Amino acid sequence: MQMPFCWDKRSPAHAPADNHVAINGTVVVSCHLGLSSPGKTTTLRLFSTTQMDPNTGKGKLSPEAPLRSGKKTKAKQGAVKTTTMTYQVTFFVDADFGTPGAVVVKSGLRNDHFFLRHVQVHMPEAGRTIHFECNSWVYPFKKTNADRVFFINTSYLPDKTPEALRLLRDEELRSLRGSGRGELKDWERVYDYDLYNDLGNPDKEEHARPVLGGITSVYPYPRRCRTGRPLFKTDGATETRKHMINLDFYIPPDERFSPTKLAEVLTLAVQAVTHFVLPESKALFHGNINSFRSLEQLKGDLYRKPVVDGQVVMDKLKTSVPSHKTYKQVSKMVKETPVKFPIPQVIQNEPEAWRSDEEFAREMLAGLNPVVIKRLEVFPPVSRGGKQSSITAAHIERQGQLEGRTVHKALDEKRLYILDHHDYLMPYLRRINTQEQGVCVYASRTLLFLKDDGTLKPLVIELSLPSDGAGADGEISRVFLPASPGTTDGHLWWLAKAHVSVNDSGYHQLISHWLFTHATVEPFIIATKRQLSAMHPIHKLLEPHFKDNMQINTLARSILLSAGGILERTMFPGKYAMEMSSAIYSEWRFTEQSLPNDLVKRGMASSSNKDHLHLHVEDYPYAVDGMDVWRAIDGWVRSYCAHFYHSDAAVAADAELQAWWHDVRTVGHGDRQRDRACWLDLDTVANLVESLSTLIWIASALHAAVNFGQYGYAGFMPNRPTRCRRFVPLPGSPEMAQLEADPDRFFLDTVPDRFTTTLGLTLIEVLSNHTSDELYLGQRATASWTDDGEVLQLLDRFRDDLRRVEKRVTERNKDLRLKNRKGPAKVPYTLLFPDVGNVGAKEKGITGKGIPNSVSI
Repeated sequence: MQMPFCWDKRSPAHAPADNHVAINGTVVVSCHLGLSSPGKTTTLRLFSTTQMDPNTGKGKLSPEAPLRSGKKTKAKQGAVKTTTMTYQVTFFVDADFGTPGAVVVKSGLRNDHFFLRHVQVHMPEAGRTIHFECNSWVYPFKKTNADRVFFINTSYLPDKTPEALRLLRDEELRSLRGSGRGELKDWERVYDYDLYNDLGNPDKEEHARPVLGGITSVYPYPRRCRTGRPLFKTDGATETRKHMINLDFYIPPDERFSPTKLAEVLTLAVQAVTHFVLPESKALFHGNINSFRSLEQLKGDLYRKPVVDGQVVMDKLKTSVPSHKTYKQVSKMVKETPVKFPIPQVIQNEPEAWRSDEEFAREMLAGLNPVVIKRLEVFPPVSRGGKQSSITAAHIERQGQLEGRTVHKALDEKRLYILDHHDYLMPYLRRINTQEQGVCVYASRTLLFLKDDGTLKPLVIELSLPSDGAGADGEISRVFLPASPGTTDGHLWWLAKAHVSVNDSGYHQLISHWLFTHATVEPFIIATKRQLSAMHPIHKLLEPHFKDNMQINTLARSILLSAGGILERTMFPGKYAMEMSSAIYSEWRFTEQSLPNDLVKRGMASSSNKDHLHLHVEDYPYAVDGMDVWRAIDGWVRSYCAHFYHSDAAVAADAELQAWWHDVRTVGHGDRQRDRACWLDLDTVANLVESLSTLIWIASALHAAVNFGQYGYAGFMPNRPTRCRRFVPLPGSPEMAQLEADPDRFFLDTVPDRFTTTLGLTLIEVLSNHTSDELYLGQRATASWTDDGEVLQLLDRFRDDLRRVEKRVTERNKDLRLKNRKGPAKVPYTLLFPDVGNVGAKEKGITGKGIPNSVSI
């Protein structure tokens, strides 16, 4: 909730001398959470861009101008009330003071802080208004021991900065880097790096976890924001924390959720916990948490029985809510919203379609994890160590599965594809399968054939386990083939597909979603704030794509990823989850994260040049819509960079830009600096454009594609189970007899139990929601983010491009020839529908569409 503040009447004590003039200004402040308004205790000063102070080497400062009186306006966003104060101020400056280039704010409040939205200075003589876009928390001077500086909304490359602002620009960046010492406090604005050493508790053996990250570490990882909390004495490496669930981890103030979003996220969390706690407490009381009796009972329990009393949970969580006012807001929102899981899209229109082979395969192209499937280039598949798969040509050439082709002809025609969850899993399977939770997991390979109608048909599934006593490379594999439902082979095929879905669910949440979007973006944010001035055009370009990322990552480390957290309790890797993600990060390359490069790497497309990409699966909704979005992003970034950099030499000579890229590569992602193929050299405009476009793609469209479909597809657990409790039965075993006697019950006893299912749903329901203050691709919070009219025109062109993408997505979803757009479940592919619209006019909740600017949930 942000509010304006302006300066008003001048007092006789500030009457100007004969050679002084008065400059009037308005200041807009948001009063959040009942905090004090700035009032008379806050003063402002202006820095000149033309007059130098010989004593400081900076622009000349105006005398202090206090806030006098304010005009209050109130608004309501959902259950959250905001108050905006607009103050007026009068500055008295020398007649030749010139254009102000920065404003200095000094808060005299005793303890409270306020949110400063913007300051405007009106200069009638020049016929213009100078705008300072602030959007920042201002803390009392007695805490920070420093004034806050905000720069004019004009963009300057470092060597184009007015001389009067250069030293001020450098000083501001140095202050943001901090000293690297001590525990950081709420009011400090410090952007620094640290290892992932805050996930475990070495004092408890079952919660001890390795530190992730460190250039010499065996567990490489991106860096996170430093908090400086004390370390456990036990190992001297892991950070301590006050509570298992923390809402007060340090992050820089400007990276925190707005009060509106905080209230909405807390409400979602309370409702999710209500889903989980109340039904599970009843189940525990009646001694029945192990499973559902039938698929019909599962649907009835989860989607048809509303739970009304969310206030019970709210009261239990009272001590975790940051303020009493927020508690009241969240309580009201909880009471006004019925607590009931919505019916997931995948079973909404065709309740049984999720069982079909067609839907199983389609979701690899248009589901919540469409970024893993690859084209098969060698048959049979070969492990990294050279061991061949047990799949043979006879398995897949039978009964015309390849529409009259041999395996080799299908390979030549680029008709064979693979969902491969084998190599990265095999080294962990023994440990995963011996966890106390009773997890039963295979490594899997699924081969698919591209039919003439453009759809994929699963051909064969291979499930592998480490062999006993045969060394680290020994494997035992079983091969499963499609078979008619209702037969024994059909039951086995159904179970094999469930085990594949378990592999894919774990990879999706841990790698595609968490690691490749959330975790990899955070170092870019830290580097940007440390090395690129707020006046730098690239800072201004990237800023909306960082919104709320550090806050959501902090919450994730506290609640989801920590030892014993939700991810370990619901996903099959359990306590080895983050360690396994580290092994996968060791092969991550930033240069491969752009959509065109990713598609080519996976063999899903070929490219004769950068401007032409040929998809081998033409009806690949993620890739088709994604390439439209990618081209729009690339066009916007290309035109924006061309506006500021007129040559490759200008990029190479930009000291701040080069320091930023050095920070990203050698510190933020320092564990990947030795891989030269991981990064482009930032020495040309073309390389700058590709790097920035890739970063924006990751933070916006890639995250949208792998996040906002979670509830639609995984909200029905049988479609996307997260772990299995039983292996596939062997012929002639007692388990096989159980399967044949009651296949549905055997399936439900295999996939997650009631407790794990409900806990997992609480998580993905929260993650799949859009909040009301979300900003979408092409949107800015205000048109005043820059005073460059040409840049604003370029942004309008970008929005027009995105609207054309929306039109094409809508047309494709209506085209009956494109069978992968909806599939048997009749779920249209809208995850990469930009939803540009107007700021603040979006539908919140689980919509399954819209591309937010940033990794914000």
